[in-house]
Amino acid sequence: MQSFKKRAKSSFPESIMISIGRKPLSISNLKSIVFEGENLSLDAAALRKAAQSHKFLKDFSKGKLIYGINTGFGPMAQYKIHDRDLKQLQYNLIRSHCSGQGALLSPRESRALMVVRLNSLMKGYSGVAPDLLNLLKDLINKEIYPCVYEHGGVGASGDLVQLAHLALGLIGEGRVWYKNQLADTAVVFKKEKIKALTIHHREGIAVLKGTTAMTGLGVINIIHALRLT
Repeated sequence: MQSFKKRAKSSFPESIMISIGRKPLSISNLKSIVFEGENLSLDAAALRKAAQSHKFLKDFSKGKLIYGINTGFGPMAQYKIHDRDLKQLQYNLIRSHCSGQGALLSPRESRALMVVRLNSLMKGYSGVAPDLLNLLKDLINKEIYPCVYEHGGVGASGDLVQLAHLALGLIGEGRVWYKNQLADTAVVFKKEKIKALTIHHREGIAVLKGTTAMTGLGVINIIHALRLT
């Protein structure tokens, strides 16, 4: 598959980038991003709100029992996790759910998934660190897409398996689509001087929870349907 970009990245000035976080994305916006390769920027006010949410969660969670931060998941929520293991908990969640099967989503489908996930996290309600938001934006703009499998699920809470494969790429593991080929994520990150995501508090569960894969694919189908009609 050829690159989305019709011009060099340096020819995309900030002023014509589509801003994420300030207002809802339109179908026209999504068509430009997903089908035409338009670059993204992060709205400064929305990014500040996300940073404030992250700081609030960091302060608020001290000394409290909060699901998915210092407890197990699902039926294991009755168990408290020791403070020294909290970051490992998030890494384990990501790796344990990377059980997808079948064909890989295409680069375009993965791009749509990533845009939808970034748009959701930029609302500032997830408590994630701003470096996660910037990493997603950079990967989209550089056309680097974690490999996500079509099939797999746990029957609840949305597209956990698909989003786990997205998260695996964000932490620098697994494989990615890069220059129309599959490559090891760590190798690509080193080449592009990209720093893998470091877990702070709940970046694992925040990326995994949601219906982003089906929404991203739905966006593509809507755009095709509008084109047909």
